[in-house]
Amino acid sequence: MGSVIEGKLRFCIDRGGTFTDVYAEIPGHRNGQVLKLLSVDPLNYDDAPVEGIRRILEEFTGEKIPRSSKIPTEKIEWIRMGTTVATNALLERKGERIAVCVTQGFRDLLQIGNQARPKIFDLTVSKPSNLYEEVVEVEERVELVQEKEEEENQGASSPIVKGISGELIKIVKPLNEEALKPVLKNLLEKGISCLAVVLMHSYTYPQHEQQVERLALALGFRHVSISSGLSPMVRAVPRGLTASVDAYLTPVIKDYLSGFISKFDEGLGKLNVLFMQSDGGLAPESTFSGHKAILSGPAGGVVGYSQTLFDLETEKPLIGFDMGGTSTDVSRYAGSYEQVLETQIAGAIIQAPQLDINTVAAGGGSKLKFQFGAFQVGPESVGAHPGPVCYRKGGELAITDANLVLGYVIPDYFPSIFGPNEDQPLDVKSTREEFQKLAGNINAYQKNQDPAAKDMTVEEIALGFVDVANETMCRPIRQLTEMKGHETKNHALACFGGAGPQHACAIARSLEEAQEPYAAVYATESTFEASQREAVLLKQVKQKLQSQGFKEENISTETYLNLRYEGTDTAIMIYGYSRADGKDFAKNFNLNKYQRKA
Repeated sequence: MGSVIEGKLRFCIDRGGTFTDVYAEIPGHRNGQVLKLLSVDPLNYDDAPVEGIRRILEEFTGEKIPRSSKIPTEKIEWIRMGTTVATNALLERKGERIAVCVTQGFRDLLQIGNQARPKIFDLTVSKPSNLYEEVVEVEERVELVQEKEEEENQGASSPIVKGISGELIKIVKPLNEEALKPVLKNLLEKGISCLAVVLMHSYTYPQHEQQVERLALALGFRHVSISSGLSPMVRAVPRGLTASVDAYLTPVIKDYLSGFISKFDEGLGKLNVLFMQSDGGLAPESTFSGHKAILSGPAGGVVGYSQTLFDLETEKPLIGFDMGGTSTDVSRYAGSYEQVLETQIAGAIIQAPQLDINTVAAGGGSKLKFQFGAFQVGPESVGAHPGPVCYRKGGELAITDANLVLGYVIPDYFPSIFGPNEDQPLDVKSTREEFQKLAGNINAYQKNQDPAAKDMTVEEIALGFVDVANETMCRPIRQLTEMKGHETKNHALACFGGAGPQHACAIARSLEEAQEPYAAVYATESTFEASQREAVLLKQVKQKLQSQGFKEENISTETYLNLRYEGTDTAIMIYGYSRADGKDFAKNFNLNKYQRKA
């Protein structure tokens, strides 16, 4: 991490849904300092990361920093933060009110989706709720044309232009701004001030989406996400869903970041403040957006365990098991970061390079409910405020309460940060009392169903909920291993997160990126042009990293091509070797194809 500038501190922060962990590198302190706070505790502070920095600075400098004053920055070298703000907002459907703008005639495009049927024989399918409230159509249309059609269309009223990908585009109908204005104004009147835009073929001809963006912002929209700017890839449905996610989450992220930054004095602009992205890279606040922030916190975990465990503690491939307060994140590392171009999280499809992490809404704060004779865990979370019953805030029963009753959580080894003065331990008595009330309801239900049924104890009920949670968390592990041809038994389990170690044994038992579109048949000529485009992208990426303070010798890059058979619409992301290696993308594509079939 380099040498610490004399007299200055470095802060690494993981802002989770329930707890915030702050690690500080302090001059003269070999092991640094760690501080744990509730992420939301309005009776004591406004923002946990800011509060953690304030407390450590006070201890280091010996000077009192009132909570009402701004944090001085002269003693801070840099700040790095990973946050689950976006993840939790998506899981709990607490994003911004948004609308989707589509090409006329495609109103139901995102509602229809890709027609995936995860449970093909299920007669009671429950689709995830839409992120958007309204769909508006815009008068515009562009079409792809083949080269042989170009001559046939000479002199036609519809102009033909070359798109970014090199494909020819016919502008059948220019965008009608005058017709769109009242439609957008109507959305603003309804209180919807964020917009996702997905127009046909915008991946190669983005001009119409850019027109919509300029118009919407001029009318007063708070945020506009255009699919061509976020994911310039073929396939309108994933592009549109990605734009929806970005429009839904970016305002939440920006609100949080602006609140965080406002707590520091004017010197913050001189600091190197970076945020972890879903792909494992770091980005400044200005480019940190919703679709890149969904796996911000989890990605930091992957980078952390990969660098501290693989080939150091074990030679086995690793399964990362990161169980926090709101969600559990599962990943795999076998010497390189496994990335995907498209993933689905909480029913939302995101098309953007990111680490291959499976997230489920099960964590220490997941609510415990007994409904219709069944134990249910989550997906709702009690969060940090009021939190589980044991947090002394009048909360509801959660997995943390179950672990406390079972003895998996020991109050003497848990931070005493609860109560009005933030100095009390977990409340075992109140937790047991709430479980006894729940036991009364459960046993009464069972007696009604079967008079001979034996009463369940508090411990049996707590263990039942834990078993349900464990099974929920086993599924993503199987998806990343067995469903991809890897034997789970050949891996080591890397468990972390606030609740990870409490469940690990039971579970064991049961980078900065840039992309652009390019459409061509794989051949000598096209690979040459692709290599030229690669060089431009590599230069852009390196310039971004260097502007963030990274040196040339500390930068390494990886190139991927998305290859597919002609006539199909599903591409496979193929890792690219440098041309000096003399290795062929097509060969790797075929190898990957057979591995996936297996």
